This record gives sequence, structure tokens and C-alpha cells, in this order.
Amino acid sequence: MPNKPVQPASQVATQHEAHTLESIIAAVGQKILDKEGAIKTVIASLIAGGHVLLEDLPGLGKTTLATAVSQVFGMDFKRIQLTSDMMPSDVLGVSIYDAKSQTFSYHKGPIFTQFLLADELNRATPKTQSALLEAMAESQVSMDGQTHRLDPVFFVMATQNPIDEAGTYALPQSQLDRFLVSLSLGYPDQNNERQLYSADYLSRFDEPIAALSSPTQLLQWREQCRQVHASDEVLDYLQLLIHKTRNHSEIHQGLSPRAGLSLFRLAQSFAFMDRRDFITPADLQQAFFPVCRHRLVTHDGRLAAELIHNILDDTPVI
Repeated sequence: MPNKPVQPASQVATQHEAHTLESIIAAVGQKILDKEGAIKTVIASLIAGGHVLLEDLPGLGKTTLATAVSQVFGMDFKRIQLTSDMMPSDVLGVSIYDAKSQTFSYHKGPIFTQFLLADELNRATPKTQSALLEAMAESQVSMDGQTHRLDPVFFVMATQNPIDEAGTYALPQSQLDRFLVSLSLGYPDQNNERQLYSADYLSRFDEPIAALSSPTQLLQWREQCRQVHASDEVLDYLQLLIHKTRNHSEIHQGLSPRAGLSLFRLAQSFAFMDRRDFITPADLQQAFFPVCRHRLVTHDGRLAAELIHNILDDTPVI
């Protein structure tokens, strides 16, 4: 595919913005070592306006990653620790009767923030899990017949423990589909893990990251990201990848049109971060696994990670 000239700043990230995005990734990487790819995917999801699901064992940096990203964007941050006895009102808020005015007043819950970390989401009951569904899909909360809009940059990063752990409730597919991507940080390599115990790392670990961007800038980037173009050839390749997931003999259910749109949006964001106003097949390839990871399962209910890689390898670029 021939390269296209870089377009004006109103359509793609300018050189200054690209430098800022690189600085953002580097700043978060000072807290989360050896995970540049995961950090870039989280930032790309944030710019694309999607939510992120992290599945890992405890202690691998999920909360640290969420805190660092919220700080570097200067976002209001709230964390909720999900447990089996939590109620939807613990997330959404509750209406309280005022005897003096003889009216009910709505006391907003922690979901009214810019960056929400929903920790161990699959330890909550399905009823409490579903409390997040409308907020993630519509960016609003309905309570007592009234609709309350969430912040324009509202973003959810949820963590879940491995699904075979005791005391967990599997997230329904309708809930999983509201997450743009799913990631697993995994263990760092030995060299980077060794740095965790250094005096230099320990001295800066508890220090907050200075904001390098802002919610206002994030909204501008989201608008610019939506202008990133895809040629007919790239759209053909996108549809071919989706078709392969729907016709794979070992995959229970292929990507839906909404999942295909998620793939497109994340590819737009990767292109934007690389200062391009057009998507390349490489952007789709980079986006394919994190978009598919939580959506595609085998007929016996296992995550189809290896099959996702096989589909990429077996699908030629048109």
C-alpha cells in the first residue's frame, strides 16, 4: 500500500502530540517495567474511547498501571474493590429521602468519575456486575426514572482474577463485549524484575506521575482519531479477519459487528499514535489479539488465544 502524506494537525497527531504520547508511554513505563506493548494498548484504548479488561494473578501491577495512566492524563480517579456482598448501589449511588423537603435526593456513587478502576470485577455477583453495563455502553446511569450523564472522558479499567479461581463469577458475554480490549500483563523478565528491588525504583514508586496531558486534550485526540481513514483494501482485510473468526471450526462464536467496530476503532487509534491519517494492515494486526482475546472461545469454553494467532498467520494481506 503506498504511503500517504501526513495530514494537517486537525486530522492526525502532530509531531508535538506524538512526542507527548511517547512521553506518556515512557512515564507509565517507569512504574510498569517491561510492558511497553500493554501500556501502548491501554493508551490507544483510552484515545479510542473504549474500556480495558485486565486478567492476571494478584501482584502483577494492574492497580499500579491504572493509577499511573490516570495520573499522566490528569484524570479524576476512583477505585472500587468488588466483593461478593457488594450491591449495585455501592457502584451507582443511592436515592436518600430528605424528611425536611419530603423529596428524594440522589447521592452519586464512585462510578461518577473520569477514570474508574473496578478491581476484581468477577468477584462481584452478576447483579452488581451488570450495574456497570449501562455506564460502559451509554456513558450514563439511570436511577429512579432519571438519567445522569457521566463525564465525557469516562473510562473503565476492570481487573479480574483467572476464571478458575474460587469465589469468582464468570462475566457474561454481554458484559465482556463492552470492553474494547482484554490484556494480561504477565510476569516481567528477570532483568526488569531485578530493577524492582533497586533503590532507584523503590524511591520513585510511591511518587505520583506528573500530568503530561489533560482530559480536555484527550477529548481532542479522540475527535482527531475518528478522522483516521481506511482504504477499501484495508476494510477488505478487516472483513476477512472477521469472517475467519465466524467460520473457524474450533471457535464457538465469531466476532460480532460491534466487535468488528472495536477492531476498527483500535486500529484507528494505533494509526493516530503513529501520526498517520490512514490505517494499515499492521494496525489491524496489532489490534486483533487484544480485541479478540476475551471475545473468542473454543467450543469447550476455553480462551482461543492460540487460534487467534493462527488466524492472523493464515490470513494474507489483500
